[in-house]
Amino acid sequence: MNGKIRALRWWMIGLVMLGAVLNYLTRSTLGVAAPTVLADLHIGPKEYSWITGAFQLGVMLQPLCGYVLDSIGLKLGFALFATAWSLITMAHGLAGNWQALLGLRGALGVAEGCAHPAGMKAVSTWFPARERGLAGGVYNIGASMGSVLAPPLVAWSILVWNWRAAFVVAGVLGLAWVALWLLAYESPDKHKGLSDAERDLIAAGQEAHLEDAGTRPSLLSLLGRRNFWGIALPRFLADPTWGTLSFWIPLYLTTVRHFDLKQIALFAWLPFVAADIGCLFGPAVVLFLQRRGVSLVNARRGAFTLGAALMTGMMFVGRVESPYIAIALLCLGGFAHQTLSVTVITMSSDLFRRNEVATVAGLAGFFANLGVLVFSLLIGGLVATVGYDPFFVALGVLDLAGAALLWILVRDPANTSTAKPVTVPAL
Repeated sequence: MNGKIRALRWWMIGLVMLGAVLNYLTRSTLGVAAPTVLADLHIGPKEYSWITGAFQLGVMLQPLCGYVLDSIGLKLGFALFATAWSLITMAHGLAGNWQALLGLRGALGVAEGCAHPAGMKAVSTWFPARERGLAGGVYNIGASMGSVLAPPLVAWSILVWNWRAAFVVAGVLGLAWVALWLLAYESPDKHKGLSDAERDLIAAGQEAHLEDAGTRPSLLSLLGRRNFWGIALPRFLADPTWGTLSFWIPLYLTTVRHFDLKQIALFAWLPFVAADIGCLFGPAVVLFLQRRGVSLVNARRGAFTLGAALMTGMMFVGRVESPYIAIALLCLGGFAHQTLSVTVITMSSDLFRRNEVATVAGLAGFFANLGVLVFSLLIGGLVATVGYDPFFVALGVLDLAGAALLWILVRDPANTSTAKPVTVPAL
């Protein structure tokens, strides 16, 4: 191989996935530690909703993250953002009141908003069209896996030390990944381990109409395209599910289902394991439909619609008596959400040029996190009077509206004269 690495593109997306694991581990730390932190610092549900809202306001600056990544490059940009989020996470351990946590969460949101733009830029750069869905699913596993690791790691840190130590441990892990990233990552045109055969495979599988134009993306131009809104609005409706699972479910299990910290450690990660499976199930559905003659974009819309139908199970979380059936329904929600989420996120690489992908992913992420912010503030303001049940019902129906918008707004490039059909080989 003359120093070349076989299937290097999958090693690269694995490295991105590991970064996503640390990204979501650090952002999930507060959600798991919330019952302990809130009791120690005398913080109520309303103040906690403001704290989580500050994170969502910060992460809504994803368009800035995407623009930076498109402008200075993925390697340097991702390293800078990851260093920032690791240090800010560690600083959480110094907080003495809800105002300090609010400021830190806002800063953390800004830094962590790079995750999806970085992942999609790597997918569009390193993979041919037929593999982008699977590659997107692989890096999105990092989001679920980080959330899986958070409950046992945070609970262990609290039981052994205290809740402040949990943030320090998560931040140190993030800094370790930055060192690995700087050592191992390069773009395909610079990586010395990339073979000529793999470089040709990547180049041959890229659509000509999506090639890098060599210019900085125009925000106004992107906002004027209906395909952008066809991605952004479904994400606005879909992402409140993830915000609820990450920030509110530990509190729900504690206050409504009367779980203690050890039970949280045992069960709160299960919906995210189901979400990991959804990350791979969505691309599998797309591939299944493509092999039956469905175009790539329509196959993605079909997978999103299937996920939206499965999400209706969330409506019954608050109505079942057994806490274990409630956990099972939350698992179904995590699976369904990632089935549709990874699908719509990946569509930015199907519809936009490679020099625009990170910016589009960031802009769409703005609307996704706006949805989380609005939903989280509503929970914080109303849960004391109406309970959690109306919010679970809402989560069960929002994605159906998102599926309708995806079919109405997005134009399929396969129906234009500039697009070439993509052959999907048998495995």
